[in-house]
Amino acid sequence: MNHLDHTYAVILAGGGGTRLWPKSRTKTPKQFLKLLSENTLIQQTANRITKLIPWERVIVVTNKKYQKDVEKQLPNVLKENIIGEPQKRDTALAMLVGSLFAKNLDPKAVVINLASDHGVTDEIEFVRVINSAAQVAAESDYLVTVGITPTHPSTGLGYIKIGQDIKKLANSLTLFKVESFTEKPNEATARGFISTGKYFWNANNYVWNVDTLERTFQKYMPEMWQQAKILSGLSIQKFHDQLEDLYEQAESISIDYAVSEKADNLVLIPGDFGWSDVGDWKVVYDLEKKNISGNVVLGEGTNIHTLSIESHNNLIHTNGRLVAIVGVNDLVIIDTDEILMIVPKNKTQDVKKIVTRLKEEKQKEYL
Repeated sequence: MNHLDHTYAVILAGGGGTRLWPKSRTKTPKQFLKLLSENTLIQQTANRITKLIPWERVIVVTNKKYQKDVEKQLPNVLKENIIGEPQKRDTALAMLVGSLFAKNLDPKAVVINLASDHGVTDEIEFVRVINSAAQVAAESDYLVTVGITPTHPSTGLGYIKIGQDIKKLANSLTLFKVESFTEKPNEATARGFISTGKYFWNANNYVWNVDTLERTFQKYMPEMWQQAKILSGLSIQKFHDQLEDLYEQAESISIDYAVSEKADNLVLIPGDFGWSDVGDWKVVYDLEKKNISGNVVLGEGTNIHTLSIESHNNLIHTNGRLVAIVGVNDLVIIDTDEILMIVPKNKTQDVKKIVTRLKEEKQKEYL
C-alpha cells in the first residue's frame, strides 16, 4: 500500500496577519495577498502540496466569511472540501475538524496540516520532507512535526527541542523524539538554543494518521473530543450543518497547548527548505528581490510608481500613487487607498500595536 493513496492536506486559512497591516485586513487577510510571488500565499501553499497529492484531497479550513474568497482563489479545490468555521476557535479545533472530515472520506486518512500564509523557497526539498513525514505517520502511532532548521535567533517564533534520535529514515533524514516546547524566547535565549543544534522552529506543520490523532484527543482533550466526535461518519452535507453547534460550545485553544506539549508520541523530522512565516514587513523585505539601492518595491498590478533619491534599503508597497522618497533609509512605507503607514524596518513587529489601538478606539473601518 502506498501511503500517499490515503494522504490529505488540511490548509488552515482562518485569517489574522495583523503585523502585515494595512495590506492584511479583516476583509483581505494575508493569505489572500500576493507576496513573494505572482500568486497569493494560499495559492502558493496549495500549488506546493499538490506536487505530492491530487487537488481532490486538499481540504481548506477557513472562516465562514472567507469561503467565497477561497473558492475564487483555489478553483481546483472541491467546494465541499472548503470548511467554513462559524467562529474563530484557534488551531486545535480547526485541525481536529479538518482531520475528521478527511477520515469521513477515507478511514485510513493521513493528514498534512499546513498554514495558508507561509513561504517556502525550496519546494523539491519541502515535498521530500513532507512525504517522509506522511510515511512515518501512516506506518506508526506517532504524531509527526516538521521542525524548521533555524537560520537566525528569531524572537517571534516558538522553538521545539529534540531528544534522542529514534531512527534514520530511508532518504538521509532522521526522526527525533520531541523533548519540549518554548514560546517566543528573547534574543539571548534564542541564540543559546541555536548553538546547541537541538532546537527547531515550530511551524505548526503537523502530520498524523487520524486514528492516532483521535486517541490523542481522547486522552488530553476529552471534552473537545466528545463535542467533535458527532462529526464522525457523517455525510458531507451533515458534517457542514453540525459545525454551528460544535463551534458554539468548543473552547479556543492552540494545538500546541491542547495536545503537542503533553503528548508522549510526538516526533520531529528536521526540515530545511527555505521556510518563513511571512510574519511582518521586515520578513517580506528580507525575502523579496532588491534593486541596486537595496530597495524593495511592490504593488498591485502593473501600475507601480516610485521615485527614490539617495534612499536605501527601504520597502515600498504602492497601490498606484507615486511614492517619492529622498534621503531616507531602512523604512517600510505601505500606501493603500485608505491608509498610509510608515515604520522603521526594525520596528515592524510593533505594527500589531496599531491594530490593537484601532480596536480600542473602535475604528473598525481601518481594521
